[in-house]
Amino acid sequence: MSNPLICGQFIRHLATRKKTMTPRIKICCIASIEEAKMAVGCGASALGLVARMPSGPGPIADELIAEIAKAVPPPIATFLLTSETTADEIARHHQRVHTSTIQIVDSLSAGTYTDLRAQLPGIKIVQVIHVSDEKSVDEAVRLSEQVDALLLDSGNPHLQVKELGGTGRTHDWRLSRKIVELSCVPVFLAGGLKPANVREAIETVQPYGLDLCSGVRTNGHLDKNKLEAFFRAAWG
Repeated sequence: MSNPLICGQFIRHLATRKKTMTPRIKICCIASIEEAKMAVGCGASALGLVARMPSGPGPIADELIAEIAKAVPPPIATFLLTSETTADEIARHHQRVHTSTIQIVDSLSAGTYTDLRAQLPGIKIVQVIHVSDEKSVDEAVRLSEQVDALLLDSGNPHLQVKELGGTGRTHDWRLSRKIVELSCVPVFLAGGLKPANVREAIETVQPYGLDLCSGVRTNGHLDKNKLEAFFRAAWG
């Protein structure tokens, strides 16, 4: 668990950087080595590889996730998006694909982050928070003491068929801003980001990083023109 003093130091450090920090960009739903190369070539510092999900775009087989992850050179991060909910199953999932990071898109139902770290030393853990109300802020702040980063998305894990990402919807960015200000760890913003709204998102939320899938795709395929337009808007 994070030291409150260190958390406070991190928050103050972020406060001094907010005016100048260029957000890192993670392109999600990568479906091939060619898409990975395109995203990295445009400036992506992380790639999202979506495994089996109850709903949403972009899932690919574990074998392909492993192939793409092996082909991506450091320092580019590879994120396994897993819908597994127990520490043991998440660890086993990662051991099949060998990404540098695990993105947990649902809540842990058994085991702890400590258990997960013990099984996967050196692997970064990112917890998704589906932002809906003030309770999401409380949950994010609590979990920020146990993981390496948070990712704020617009899903709904309480539906009969869970939405765990890839909705293409924005959420209340004022709540996301609160989470950024209170979190002990870096925060990625996801949900409905595109060239037309990314500057507003950055200015409103001040996230460490941005994450998107559908906003840079045409008919499900990564679109280089949209990708380049997003990077220009985000970094311009």
